[in-house]
Amino acid sequence: MSDSHAATETQLRNITAQTGRTVGHFAVEVAARGALPHGQIIALLKAEHGLSHGNANLIAHRVREVLAGGPVPADDLLEAQYTGARAALRPIHDRLVAFASGLGPDVSVVVQKTGVSLRRRRQFGVVQAPSAARVQLGLNLDATPADPRVVATSGMCSHRIDLPTLDSVDGDVEGWVRLAYERAG
Repeated sequence: MSDSHAATETQLRNITAQTGRTVGHFAVEVAARGALPHGQIIALLKAEHGLSHGNANLIAHRVREVLAGGPVPADDLLEAQYTGARAALRPIHDRLVAFASGLGPDVSVVVQKTGVSLRRRRQFGVVQAPSAARVQLGLNLDATPADPRVVATSGMCSHRIDLPTLDSVDGDVEGWVRLAYERAG
């Protein structure tokens, strides 16, 4: 289980301990009030159960998953990221994930709604398709490589590399992924 999943499970256990209610209990309560938008579910949980905004947001997401029939399978999330005009980018994603997965048995690949997180002890990369023109590889590196393709950023990753073609996933890109992997260990 990745660190983020373990932290989320701990957060859910703490909410249950604090309130005496599970996600299932909250789902029944919300369902009884009809279809509520996310923000109204958060407001309800904060007002009636004294939850912090972060805890209410997590419960609201989980309640909406339960009411929609459960979480979306990872394969469906990934397929949705690479449909239509983005379908041609899927081989770039596949090559990046295959390379990262081959770096060690401790690599976990976590498919999310808008991208794929590459994790070791902590996240070392993110693969996303923000447009039909490129795959964007986010990496956590110590320093910016002397290559104009690598751009320093802020946020979940320290650097970004735009990869418009399969050939752009070259030895340099693989080397940067390896560096990020090693740094995350």
